[in-house]
Amino acid sequence: MSIKKLIGIIFPICLSTTLASGQPGPPSFRGFNTLGQTQVTPLPLEQAFPFYVSEISSSKMRVTWTLADGHYLYRHAFNFTIKQTEDSDAMGVDALIPTGLMKTDQFFGQIEAYYDTVNVDLNFTIPPGPDAFLVIEYQGCADWGFCYPPQKTLFELRP
Repeated sequence: MSIKKLIGIIFPICLSTTLASGQPGPPSFRGFNTLGQTQVTPLPLEQAFPFYVSEISSSKMRVTWTLADGHYLYRHAFNFTIKQTEDSDAMGVDALIPTGLMKTDQFFGQIEAYYDTVNVDLNFTIPPGPDAFLVIEYQGCADWGFCYPPQKTLFELRP
């Protein structure tokens, strides 16, 4: 008897036996799923890493992230600059970034990460003008292995 015929006989018997017993059927080869695994969908960026900017004084601001459970931000990916107008050159900002959690990351190796909430205080040598933009750069990942691309946001600073 050929292997094809043998599989043709055994597979339907095994399938009907497992389905009749109420136990999960054989592994599905669609999407390479295996038993007990579910497909995880990444959160939209705005839900994974929501942030807001608050003014402390005319030359100080705070950026606060409240991260979704199981998500973290990379310290090395933070960068903050200011543009006095949308078309002007970016100027450096003194950022006070707190100490994070040291961990081994599957993408970057040994890193410093932030979970839950992180506040970054920004000090401007030249106070922002009425048409200024804060340029906020960051990147983060989900613990289950999805890494979001680096982000660069222009945040309009209105007086």
